[in-house]
Amino acid sequence: MGVRIATKFPRSNCMPTPNRGMLLSLLVVTLQAAAADKGASEASSIDDLFGGPVTKTAPAATSPVTPAVTNPALPEMPLPDISPSSPVLDQAQQQSTSSLKLTGFYQNDLAYTYADKKHWSRFNNTLDLSTKGSTAGGVAWKLGGRLNYDPIYDLTDHYPSMVRDDQRFEAMIREAYVDMSAGDWEFRLGRQHIVWGEMVGLFFADVVSAKDLRQFVLPDFDMIRIPQWAARAEYFSGDFHAEAVWIPYMSYDDIGKPGAEFYPFNPPVSLDYGITKEEKPSGLDEAGYGLRLSWIQGGWDVSGFYYTANDALAAFSRQISPTLTYHPIHERIYQLGATLGKDLGPMVLKAETVFTRDKLFNTLDPLDADGLVRQNFLDYVVGLEWSFPQETRFNMQLFQRWFTNHDTGIVPDRIESGVSLLLSTQALHPRLEPELLLISSLNRADGLAQFKLTWKMDGNWRLAAGVDIFEGPADGLFGVYDDKDRAYTEVRYSF
Repeated sequence: MGVRIATKFPRSNCMPTPNRGMLLSLLVVTLQAAAADKGASEASSIDDLFGGPVTKTAPAATSPVTPAVTNPALPEMPLPDISPSSPVLDQAQQQSTSSLKLTGFYQNDLAYTYADKKHWSRFNNTLDLSTKGSTAGGVAWKLGGRLNYDPIYDLTDHYPSMVRDDQRFEAMIREAYVDMSAGDWEFRLGRQHIVWGEMVGLFFADVVSAKDLRQFVLPDFDMIRIPQWAARAEYFSGDFHAEAVWIPYMSYDDIGKPGAEFYPFNPPVSLDYGITKEEKPSGLDEAGYGLRLSWIQGGWDVSGFYYTANDALAAFSRQISPTLTYHPIHERIYQLGATLGKDLGPMVLKAETVFTRDKLFNTLDPLDADGLVRQNFLDYVVGLEWSFPQETRFNMQLFQRWFTNHDTGIVPDRIESGVSLLLSTQALHPRLEPELLLISSLNRADGLAQFKLTWKMDGNWRLAAGVDIFEGPADGLFGVYDDKDRAYTEVRYSF
């Protein structure tokens, strides 16, 4: 599973403790049951346990055949029988506009936090459904939603009631948009995903998307990204692509409630303090907008963009009178960035750079009125990925943040550097993929180690188990969660 790097934060029983090896036993039982379903009474090889690799049978030699024109909405037939005036074609088109097909997935996530104050921390169940279609006038549409229910908040009393109310049950619209086209132009209106980033597991240039950070940056991309209500226009001409976005109603990063497992704010103060309800500005005056231009030239994929909106991630404004209180707020920032990618044979080069102006950071200066300072900084990252036989890949990325007007009261140094390493392979078995991700700050002993083992049972079922290990000082991006080390399992059925 890829890990996402978020903006640096300041530092922020239950079900019975499992017996030693309980999680491992559960996984073994699951694997044994799956093997039994395949009729294998005894696994004599790794193929018996995980299922043999998918084999392709070479087609018999035949005489050359003129290919027929195909359309997923039409029955296969010779080209002369489906001319534009054919009643067969008209009937097929009417059927395609009226028939709906649901796609999606169900996923269960189980996690046990073992580093400190051992407890079950997650038992989430997700149902994601979507459907799409088109009208006779050529307008395409898509509608999708997601339900989350985590009974951990009903079965334990580890978390405050406000966290329970926030994360126990959730229903949301994920996508609801229409697509139209006119010549070289394409238009999308509604709730949609807008992804501008190019890097593996990093969010530097992915400036438009909001994120669900209630599980930090540990889940997969499709679980973390929050869509935006936006109008998007795209222009295509050869190797040139232009994209303009306008977001009249902003979605913001979901950081949860104080007391949650990964709540990002825990100020280093000895006094009692309170945190008020998060302010999320809305309305046309608070709209976000941006422009992205992309070219492909000589194998180089290059893009540049400008984007401005209220910061999706909350900053915490301080008020001391009459008591110490923090207010989560969002104020406008401005971003200018670029990305590039190049296939170099067995190696792929990717890079991103983003300059951000007016982002708010908490300061340790007790004399500052609201505890916030505006900072300008440049993020840049360079990554190389090598591909090897048996679906083996190795990815390495170096990244830095350079503050152009560094305030000595903030936690980050003037230059913050980091590195990530990712190794995954299917060399053991085509259906079995171990993955190891290491990411660390080069300024301090702060990092995250993730190991994940994924078993792709068939085209629909996927099982996974792994561990997330945090390390570092209390003011580090990962060290703030030093007591949140956990083991977890994932089960997903896609349809």
